[in-house]
Amino acid sequence: MEAIGIQGKYLEYKGKPLVRQGEEIYYGDMAEKYYLFLLIMSEAEDPNLKTKLPEKVMIQILPTAGGTPYKQKVVDGLYEAFDLGTAWLERANKQ
Repeated sequence: MEAIGIQGKYLEYKGKPLVRQGEEIYYGDMAEKYYLFLLIMSEAEDPNLKTKLPEKVMIQILPTAGGTPYKQKVVDGLYEAFDLGTAWLERANKQ
């Protein structure tokens, strides 16, 4: 698997590249039909952790060849976004 456009080392989750750049998260193999794009739209301060956590996250399943999103939704929290997004991605790439 070659990560197109990615230079250097990067994280992988279940054998696919996982890259964050600012408020954007990209997940998926560019050799497949679709990839997952997450956009952190807002963050909330967590007083216990003294850090910011993603609050609203937009999920998009995008075609690797470019074009309009296959599926899109805004959800609460990064966990829910990644969980739903990876399920959508798996189904979309099986079609």
